[in-house]
Amino acid sequence: MSRVEANWERLVRAALRWERAGIDAVGRPVSGIAGYVPSSLGNNLHIDEILRAADEIQEEEPSISRILCEHAYSLAQNLDPNSEGRGVLQFKTGLMSVIKQKLAKRDGGIIDRSRDIARLQEFYKQYREKHKVDELREEEMKMRESAVFSGNLGELERKTIRRKKIFTTLKVLGTVVEELTKEISPEEAKGLITEEMKRVMESDAAMSEDVVAYNIIPLDAPSTTNAIASLREVRGAISSLKFHRGLPKLPSEFYVSSTRSADMLDFLCYVFGFQEDNVSNQREHIVHLLANEQSRLGIPSGDDPKLDEAAVQNVFMKALDNYNKWCIYLPLHPVWHNAPSLDREKMLLFISLYFLIWGEAANVRFLPECLCYIFHHMARELEEILRQQIAQPAKSCTSANGVSFLDQVISPLYDVIAAEARNNNNGRAAHSEWRNYDDFNEYFWSHDCFQLRWPWHLDSDFFSKPIPKSKQASGKTSFVEHRTFLHLYHSFHRLWIFLFMMFQGLTIIAFNGGRFDDTTLKEILSVLDIMMMYGAYNTTRSAAILRIFSRFCWFSLASVIICYLYIKALQRGTDSFTFKLYAIIIGIYASLQFCFSLLMRIPLCHRLTGQCDHWVLVRFVKWIYQEHHFLGREMYERPTDFIKYVVFWLLVLGGKFAFAYFLQIKPLVSPTRIIINLSGGIEYSWHDFVSKNNHNALTVASLWAPVVAIYLLDIHVFYTLWSAVWGFLLGARDRLGRYMPGSFGFFQIRSMEAVHHLFETFPEAFMNNLVAHPERWRPVICCGSRRNLDSKKSDAAKFAPFWNEIIKNLREEDYLTNYEMDLLTMPKNSGILRLVQWPLVLLASKIFVAKDVALDNKISQEELWEKISRDEYMKYAVKECFQSVELILMSILNNEGKIWVERIYSDINDSIQKKSIQKDFQLSRLQLVISRITALTGILKEAESVDLTNGAIKAIQDLYDVVHHDVYSLDMRANLDVWNKISRAKVESRLFSELKWPMDPELKLQIRRLHSLLTIKESAANVPKNLEARRRLEFFTNSLFMQMPEAKQVREMLSFSVFTPYYSETVLYTVDELQKKNEDGISTLFYLQKIFQVILLGLFMDLRLYEWNNFLARIGKDENSLESELYENPNDVLELRFWASYRGQTLARTVRGMMYYRKALMLQSYLERNNFGDPEAAYSLDNTADTQGYELSPEARALADLKFTYVVTCQIYGKQKEEQQPQAADILLLMQRNEALRVAFIHDIETLKDGKPYIEHYSKLVKGDIHGKDKEIYKIKLPGNPKLGEGKPENQNHAIIFTRGNAVQTIDMNQDNYFEEALKMRNLLEEFRGDHGLRPPTILGLREHVFTGSVSSLASFMSHQETSFVTLGQRVLANPLKVRMHYGHPDVFDRIFHITRGGISKASRVINISEDIYSVFRRFQFNFASRNVTHHEYIQVGKGRDVGLNQIAIFEGKVSGGNGEQVLSRDVYRLGQLFDFFRMMSFYFTTVGYYFCTMLTVWTVYIFLYGKTYLALSGVGEAIQDRADILGNTALSAALNTQFLFQIGVFTAVPMILGFILEQGFFTAVVTFTTMQLQLCSVFFTFSLGTKSHYFGRTILHGGARYQATGRGFVVRHIRFSENYRLYSRSHFVKGMEVVLLLIIYLAYGYNEGGAISYILLSISSWFMALSWLFAPYLFNPSGFEWQKAVEDFKDWTNWLLYRGGIGVNGKESWEAWWDEEMAHIHTLRGRILETILNLRFFIFQFGVVYKLHATGSDTSLTVYGLSWVVLAVLFILFQLQSKGVRKFPAPAAPYPRRLLHARFAGIAVAIVVTDLSVPDIFACILAFVPTGWGILSIAVAWKPLMKKLQLWKSIRTLARLYDAGMGMFIFIPIFVGSWFPFVSTFQTRFLFNQAFSRGLEISLILAGTTPTPPMSTDSTPTSTPLQLPVLPLHNHLGRGFFAFIGTRAKRAICFVETPSGTVLDFAERTHPLPSHTLETVQLLRLLSFEDALYSNLI
Repeated sequence: MSRVEANWERLVRAALRWERAGIDAVGRPVSGIAGYVPSSLGNNLHIDEILRAADEIQEEEPSISRILCEHAYSLAQNLDPNSEGRGVLQFKTGLMSVIKQKLAKRDGGIIDRSRDIARLQEFYKQYREKHKVDELREEEMKMRESAVFSGNLGELERKTIRRKKIFTTLKVLGTVVEELTKEISPEEAKGLITEEMKRVMESDAAMSEDVVAYNIIPLDAPSTTNAIASLREVRGAISSLKFHRGLPKLPSEFYVSSTRSADMLDFLCYVFGFQEDNVSNQREHIVHLLANEQSRLGIPSGDDPKLDEAAVQNVFMKALDNYNKWCIYLPLHPVWHNAPSLDREKMLLFISLYFLIWGEAANVRFLPECLCYIFHHMARELEEILRQQIAQPAKSCTSANGVSFLDQVISPLYDVIAAEARNNNNGRAAHSEWRNYDDFNEYFWSHDCFQLRWPWHLDSDFFSKPIPKSKQASGKTSFVEHRTFLHLYHSFHRLWIFLFMMFQGLTIIAFNGGRFDDTTLKEILSVLDIMMMYGAYNTTRSAAILRIFSRFCWFSLASVIICYLYIKALQRGTDSFTFKLYAIIIGIYASLQFCFSLLMRIPLCHRLTGQCDHWVLVRFVKWIYQEHHFLGREMYERPTDFIKYVVFWLLVLGGKFAFAYFLQIKPLVSPTRIIINLSGGIEYSWHDFVSKNNHNALTVASLWAPVVAIYLLDIHVFYTLWSAVWGFLLGARDRLGRYMPGSFGFFQIRSMEAVHHLFETFPEAFMNNLVAHPERWRPVICCGSRRNLDSKKSDAAKFAPFWNEIIKNLREEDYLTNYEMDLLTMPKNSGILRLVQWPLVLLASKIFVAKDVALDNKISQEELWEKISRDEYMKYAVKECFQSVELILMSILNNEGKIWVERIYSDINDSIQKKSIQKDFQLSRLQLVISRITALTGILKEAESVDLTNGAIKAIQDLYDVVHHDVYSLDMRANLDVWNKISRAKVESRLFSELKWPMDPELKLQIRRLHSLLTIKESAANVPKNLEARRRLEFFTNSLFMQMPEAKQVREMLSFSVFTPYYSETVLYTVDELQKKNEDGISTLFYLQKIFQVILLGLFMDLRLYEWNNFLARIGKDENSLESELYENPNDVLELRFWASYRGQTLARTVRGMMYYRKALMLQSYLERNNFGDPEAAYSLDNTADTQGYELSPEARALADLKFTYVVTCQIYGKQKEEQQPQAADILLLMQRNEALRVAFIHDIETLKDGKPYIEHYSKLVKGDIHGKDKEIYKIKLPGNPKLGEGKPENQNHAIIFTRGNAVQTIDMNQDNYFEEALKMRNLLEEFRGDHGLRPPTILGLREHVFTGSVSSLASFMSHQETSFVTLGQRVLANPLKVRMHYGHPDVFDRIFHITRGGISKASRVINISEDIYSVFRRFQFNFASRNVTHHEYIQVGKGRDVGLNQIAIFEGKVSGGNGEQVLSRDVYRLGQLFDFFRMMSFYFTTVGYYFCTMLTVWTVYIFLYGKTYLALSGVGEAIQDRADILGNTALSAALNTQFLFQIGVFTAVPMILGFILEQGFFTAVVTFTTMQLQLCSVFFTFSLGTKSHYFGRTILHGGARYQATGRGFVVRHIRFSENYRLYSRSHFVKGMEVVLLLIIYLAYGYNEGGAISYILLSISSWFMALSWLFAPYLFNPSGFEWQKAVEDFKDWTNWLLYRGGIGVNGKESWEAWWDEEMAHIHTLRGRILETILNLRFFIFQFGVVYKLHATGSDTSLTVYGLSWVVLAVLFILFQLQSKGVRKFPAPAAPYPRRLLHARFAGIAVAIVVTDLSVPDIFACILAFVPTGWGILSIAVAWKPLMKKLQLWKSIRTLARLYDAGMGMFIFIPIFVGSWFPFVSTFQTRFLFNQAFSRGLEISLILAGTTPTPPMSTDSTPTSTPLQLPVLPLHNHLGRGFFAFIGTRAKRAICFVETPSGTVLDFAERTHPLPSHTLETVQLLRLLSFEDALYSNLI
C-alpha cells in the first residue's frame, strides 16, 4: 500500500475516533462524516441519519455499520451518479474509503443483499433485546403517571432521551431493511422477512413517531414526551383546523400523513401548490396563534375542547387588518361583503390562506400591499373552488410543470425586483436610476395595480426589467430620492419658513423697519416639489402631477399679487386705497392660511374634516395642502397629549428666541449700521471686488454669518436642555431615581445598604406587581405599614423561590462567591417557625450587637427591647434565634429533655410578661449560652456518627450547666415537682441520653442557619462585593415599586418570540483567541482577569471583582491553580471558553441571556402548577418554595414553549458547516445546551438546470437533536438569492416566518439579559393592552444597560452617552413628544401588526442602511397613524458598545451616513409633511436634524474663522477698529472682538449630568463627571463631532454610505499610526489642519485690541477642536506614547507611504491603493462640480497673503495676485520635472533630481537678495501656497478622468503623496516628543484603562524581564543565500518552528511549525518584495496523517 493510502487510512480513523468521542480537543461537538453530507444531494437528511446510526453501532457490530454505509453510498450514487454536485465526489470517495479501510469488510467478493437483510434482521432483534425495548415505554409511562414523578425529573429526562436514541436507531434499521428489500425479488423478500418481524418493525416505527422533527407543537407526529399537545387550548386550535364538510373533497392521490387527519391547510396546499414545509410551518403558526388567543379568553373545557368564536375573530381581524385598510383606501370591496357574518370556518380559511401566502413570499414580504393584492385575487379564486364538489388546482398557480405558488406567483415578482437590485451597481448607482422596495409596493396604492390582472400579465410595464447600466428612471413612483441638501428644506419647509420669518421679525424689531413675506418661501417650496419629482413623471399618477403644478400656480400667483401690492403701497403711502386693499388681501390670505392650518394640523379639527370628506371643497383643500397616501393618514393625538408637547415646544422656542434677540441680534444692530455707513476712510489691503462700493457687504456678512448659523442650530441646544429637565422630572415621577415611599418621606436605593434596609418591603411589592392574583391591582403598601404575621409570612414564602433563583443565577454567572450566595439566599418560610425568616445577609452580626446591648444593666426591659427594635433585622435575629433554639432542642430531645426545654422557655416567657427578664436571668452571661449553642449546632449540622452523637450530648449537658449555674436566677420552688423530675433524670444520666439526630432536611437547614447566625461576627453590609451584582439587585428591587401592568398567569399571558440576526461574529472565544498575546504580551484571558477594578469617589479602591476566583471555585479549582491546569480537562476548557465569552460581545452571551425568559416562565408556571384556575391555591406555603427540578417539569416546559420562542437567524450557518468553520460547531453547541433555541439560515444547494450549474436557495430552521447534531425542522425553497437589499434586514426577513407569538423582541447579538428582568416580561407584554394614548402601542421601548463601560475610558464615555440617549432621551421622545421610534434592538414589536405590514425593518439598498437608528421607517406612518410607540424603564436589557476609538468612529460613521441617506428618503419627507408643526419639530430634531445641527456646529467654526480671516487679510478689521477707537464706539469694538462661537456645546452634556444625578445621586454624579473630564472626555466628544459631521455631509453630497463591521472584541492592542492615518486623514486631519491654518493666519495678520489675551479667548475653542481632531486617535491609542512603538509605527508608516502597490494590493498595504479608495465616492458629474465649488475656499489664503508681503508694498492691483500664480506655476513645473527625474533616475544619488533641488534653493536665495522679498515673506508664501496647492490637488482629484487624459495624473499623485507625508510628519513630531518622556505613556495608560489593567500590564512586563520582541523587518531577510535554515525562531500558540526564505529579496517564504499533534506546513509565495507589515502567515494545512514526520524530511 502506498504511503498516501496509508496516510488516508489514518486520517479517516482519526476522524472517526473524534466522531465517536463526540467532542474535539476543546470540548466542541464535532460532526464527522455524517455531519458533512453535501447539501447538493437532495436526500441528504436520510443519508445523514443512516450514517449517524452506523456510527452509533460501529463498536457494537462493525458489519452492520458497514451495511448501512454501503446503503448510504448507494443512495448518494443514485442521487448524483456523475458526482456533479459540490462536494459529492469528495464525500463518495471518503465514504468508500471508510467502507474499505475503517470497517474492514472481511467476506470480500460480491455484495449479497439477501445476506445483508438477514444480518440486519438478526441485529434488529438483538438490539431490541439488549436495550429492553418492550420495557422502555412502560417504565417511562409508569414514571409519568406516578404521583411523585416530579422528584425524579432528572431520571425521567434521561430515560426519555435514551428511549428516543434507541427508537431512532431502530427506525433507521427498519427503513434500510425496507429499502434493501426493493433491490431483491418480492418472493425472496417474503422469505426473508416474516410477518411477525414486519409487525414488530411497524410497532417500533409507530413508537418512534415522537422523534420526528417538530418545532414547538408536535402536529405531524403525536408525542408522549411533550405536554404541549395535551393543553386544551392547543387541542382546540388543532381541532378547529380540521377538514370540514364545507370543503371540496381532496383527490385520493393527495398524500396526508397517517399520523394526523387532513385539515384546511392541506386543502389550500393542494389547490394553490404551496410547499409542504411552508404548510407545516404555518399550520403550527396558526395553531399557536389560536391557542394563545384562546388562553386569554379562558381555557376550554371538556374532552373535545372547542375554540371560542371570539378567539378566531380576534386573530382574523388582526391578521387581515392591513388588507381591510387597503380595500377601504382604494376603495375596493373585500372578498367578504360582511365580516361579522363570516362563519368560523371561513375566517380560519382566510387566515390560513393569508399566512401561507406570507410564509412563501420571500422578498415580496417587503411589499405588504402587494401581498394584499395577491390575497385578494387568490381568495376570489378560492371562493370559486369552494363551490365545487372535488378540489381543483387554482389556474393562477398551474403550469405545465405542475401547481406551484412559488413559481407562478412569487418568482415573477422576485425576478423583476432582483433585476432592479442588480441595476443599482452594488449601491453606487443613483437612487433615481432604479426601483427599490418602496417603489414596487407603492404601485399597489392605486387602482392602476389591477392592470396587472390575475394571473399576472407579465407583459405589463411593471414587470419590465431594466436595461443594465441604463440611466432610464422608469418605474419610480411619486417620490425620487435625489441626492441634495435641499431635501432638508423640502421635507421640513414649515420649520425653515418659521425660523426665517422669526429671524426676520426679530431683526425688524431690532432695526425697527423692513419686511419680507413667506409666500416667496412657499413658492420656492413649490419649485422644489417639481424638482424632486424629476425622474418620476412617466409613472406618477396624473392626480399627483396636477396637485404639484396647482400648488406652484397658486403660490406663484399669491406671491406676485402680494409683492406688487406691497410695493405700490410703499410708493403711495398708508392712506392710499392700494394700502387698504393690500391690508384686506393680507388679512384674507392670512385667515385662510390659519383656517387651513387649523383644519389640517389640530387633532380635533383634523377629526372633524375627516368626517366631512364627502364635501368637495374639503377634499379639494386637503388635496392641495397635504399629500394623500395609503400610509400616514390621521396622524394626530388626543388633546391632552397634543397640549403637552405644544407646551414643551413653547418653552423651547421661548428660550431660543429670547437668546437670539438679546444676545445675538440686538447687540449687532448698532455696529451694522455704522459699518454700512462707513462709505470712506477704509483702506482695503487687497484688491477688493465687492465690499468697497457696496456698503462693506462682506464685512457685514462676516459679522452676521456666525449669528445666523448659531440661530439655526441653537434650537437643538435648547431642545436638549429642556428635554433633559423634562426627562429628569419624568424619571423622578416614575421612581426611576430610586426613591421609594417610606415612613419618613422617601428612601433612596443607591447602594446595597439601602437594599438591606428596605428588604422587608420587597416581598409585598413583588407580590403586588410580579405575581398573578385573582384580585386586581393591590396598592403598594409603604414601609411604615404593619400587617399581620401570616400575611407577611405568606408573601415572604412566595417571594423566596424567585429571590433564591435570582441569587443562584448570579452565582452561576460568577458574580457571587459561594459564601455570598449562602448569605443572600432566603429561607423557605414554610411554617417551621412562627416568624418571617430573612436572608442571613440582613441578620449577620445582629446577635452579637444585641448581646452587647443586653449587657447594659442600667436600662429597663422596655428600653432594652426598644433599643433592639430600632434595628428591625436585629429584632428578627433575636426572635429567630430564640425560636430556633427551642425548635431544635424539642426536635432532638425526648421525655425529660423536652420537659426541661419547655420549662426553661415557660420561665423566660413569664419573665418577659412580668418585665423582669433582667432580674430573673443573668444577661451578662449570654456569651456562655451562645458558645454552648454554637458548639451544639456545629455538631448537629454534620452527618450522624457515634462520635458526633456523643459530642452533641456533651454539648447539651454543657448548655444545661451554663443555664442552671450561670444564667438562671429564678426561684425554682414554684415548679418544684418538674425540677425534681429533671434533676433525677440528670443524676441518672438519662436526661439527654436518648438523642434523636436531626434527619429532616428543613430542620437540618434551620440548624445550619442558626449556626451561621451565632458565628458570623462581621457585618455583611458590603455583600455582594461585585459591582455588577450590586447594580442588578439595586435596579430589580427598585423596579418593584415602579408602576407596571398587572401580571397575568403564564397560561394567560401574551406569547412572544426573541429574534437575533447573526452573520459571522464571534460565537465562543476559542482557546487560541484567549491565549493569543498582543505586542505587550497581554492575552485576552489576562485582560479579562485583570480589567475589573473600580474607581470609587476619586480614590483607587481595592474592591476587586473576584469573578475569576468565583469561576475557579465553581469548577472545583483552587484560586491559586495554574492556568495550565485548566487545559487538562476538556470540560474545564469548555467552561473557560464560556466564562470568557460571557464577558465579551458574543452570541453565546446573548443566547444565555435570552434563554432566561424561558427559565423564568418555567419557574413561574411551575409555581402556578397546582391549580391553574386558582393561583392563590397554587402558591400554598407547603409547596411554594419547592422548586427542585422545575426546569425538567413537562408541564412547565410546555407552557414556557407555548409562550416563548427564540430564533437566531444565522445567515451563513449552512456555508459555515460545509467549510467546517468553528462558528458552526459553536452554534451547534449552543443548540445542544439550549433545547428551545432555533437556528434559521439560508442553505444554498448546487444543482443542474438545463445542463448548467444552478444554485437553489432554501430557508431552513434547525434545532439540536439527541445525537449532538442539528435536526432540520422546516426547509422552504426561495425564488432566488434573498439578499437583494441590505444584508441584515434581508437576514431578518427570511427567518421572520419561523417566529411565533403575539410579540417579537428584536435583540442584536451584542446584547444580554438577566433572569430577574425576565420575570417582568409578562408585565411588559400587558402594555400592549394598556392605555397609552389615542391608540394602542405597536412597539414597546425598553431601557438598556451598557455593560461594556468598564473596558476603557472610551467605553465608559460611550456607555454614559448611550445610557443618556436610551433612557432619558427615549423617555422624552415617548412622553410628551410622541415621536419615539424603533431604536436599537431591545424593543418589543406587536408581531402580527408588523409582519402584515412589511416586517420589522426596511431593506432597500443604501437608503435603508442605518438599521441601528430608526430602522423601522417602513411602518412609521402606520405606527403614528394607527398605533403608538411607548418606552418603559422598569425592565432593562444589557447591551454592548464599541470600546475602541476606531470601532466607535466606524460605527458613528455608519450611523451618520445612514442618516444622511434617510434625509433623501420618502419616509422622512412624508413624516415631515404629515405631522403637525410641533410634532414635526420633535421628529426633526431627534432624527436627521440632530446630525444636521452637529454638522452646522462645525460649519459655524469655519464661518467664524473665515470671517475673521477675511477681516484680517482685507485690512477691514484693523481699519474699523481704528475708526471705533477714534469715535469711542465701544459697541463697534465689541462686535469686532466678540467670540461668536458661544460655548453652547457645554450644554449638550446636561442630559448626561442630570441622568447621573437622577440615578446615582448628586455627589456621585459630580465625581463621575469630573472623572470623565480628567479622562479627556471633552476631547473624545469633540472628535466624535467631526466624525458625525464628515460622514453625514459626505453621504448627502456623494453617497457612499455602507455597512461596516466594527468588530466587538476587546481592544487591548496598539493601533498602528498608518491605520489611524488611513481612517482619519480625510475626516479629521485635513479639516484640523485647515482650522490650524486659519488660526495662524488670524494670529499673523489679525488685529486684536486686547492683544494675546483677546486672541486666546477668541480662538481657544477652535484650537481645542483642531488639536482634538489631530491628536485624539493617538491620545486614545493603547501604548501610543511608548518610544519603541513610536519607532515601529514610523517605519511601518513610511513603508506604507512609499509602497507603490499594484493589482490586488489593498489600502492597508499601500498608500496608492488607499488613495484610490478614498476618491471612490466622487464618481458623478454633480459630485465633481460640488467638490470643485467647495475647494475654491482654499484660494482665499493665497489671495490675501500675497498682498501682505513686504515685496508687494502697498500695491493692491491684480498684477500682484497674477504674479503669485506665475511663481506657483514655476514651482509646479520644477516639481513635475523633479518627480519625472526621480522616476527616471530612481537611485538616491542621481544627479538630475539633485540639481533641480539645488536650483530651487538657489532661486529663493537670489530672490531674497535681488528683490524686496524677506525671510518672513518666505514663510508667508508657504502659508499662501500650501492651501492653494491642496485646493488644486482636491479639484484635480475630483476631475480624475480629465487629469489622466492630460497625462498629469502621476504628478498629481506624487503631489498628493507629498502632502500626506507632510501632514503625517506634522502629527508624528509631537508623538515622538511625548514618547521621549516615560511619564507620558504611564499617564496615558492610567486615563485610558483602569487601575487593574494598568497594574497588571506593568507587572507582566516586569515579570517577563524583557520587552516584547518587535516584528521582523525585511532588513533582516537574507538576500543572497537561496536557502538558509533556520533563519528566525518562531514561538507562538501553534508551537515552535522557524521561517525560511528562498530567493533574493524574500520573494518566497516558508514557515514550518512543529505542534504537539503533528507538523503544520505554512507555505506563502509572493511575487513582490515583502514589507515587514505584510509578512503574515496564510491558511495552515493540518496534515493529521503525518504525526511522525519532521520538517527535515519534508524539505
